[in-house]
Amino acid sequence: MTADDDNEQSGRRPRPERSQFSLRTARMEAFSDGVFAIAITLLVLEIAVPAATEKHIGHALLEQWPIYLAYFVSFASIGNAWLNHSLITEYLNRTDSILLRLNLLLLLFVSILPFPTKMISTYLHNVTAERVSVVLYGCNLLAIAGLTGVIWHYAVSEQLVRRDADDDELRALAGKIDPSLISYAVAIGVGLLFPRAGVALFLAIAVYLLIPYRAIIRWFRRHRHA
Repeated sequence: MTADDDNEQSGRRPRPERSQFSLRTARMEAFSDGVFAIAITLLVLEIAVPAATEKHIGHALLEQWPIYLAYFVSFASIGNAWLNHSLITEYLNRTDSILLRLNLLLLLFVSILPFPTKMISTYLHNVTAERVSVVLYGCNLLAIAGLTGVIWHYAVSEQLVRRDADDDELRALAGKIDPSLISYAVAIGVGLLFPRAGVALFLAIAVYLLIPYRAIIRWFRRHRHA
């Protein structure tokens, strides 16, 4: 006699078998938000206040422009990564063991970003060293963008997304995530030859991805006809 037969005779309903390990996404989201918050906060610690004995404070502040540049690039890049991560988790219905580990790998590169940021701000006046730091920085951004895409495509393929999610919405999100890979690869190539131009491209990519152009256009159209 099987367990199901015994359940039927005893009047109990058989327990449904779980096809795979799954968890709610709340803890993954909370942990991820904490890592993003810490990483983006660490960036500002590199901005130093000129010494009190400094006679020309304005000049001293201007001399720190590589630090400001590196800060804004990294802040915008982490901000964009957080926005994409937030969009993904908004569509997730649950997570599994593989997705959790992919998410940890993404957070690894997010938490490392302050290190190459420090390298850029330190070596941007050294031709040889700045090339290494810019390429390392770009590879870090490429890894973040790539893993974000991997997480999303894995979640879709394993049906971890909400069942009420529209196919057009899923395709739109994939289209938002994927193109940045090519952009970062091009910026790394440019940075290998012209390091400062590469940093400028990283900033341009982050700002472009942060600005919600479609939402702004819809807002203007709606208020223009109002």
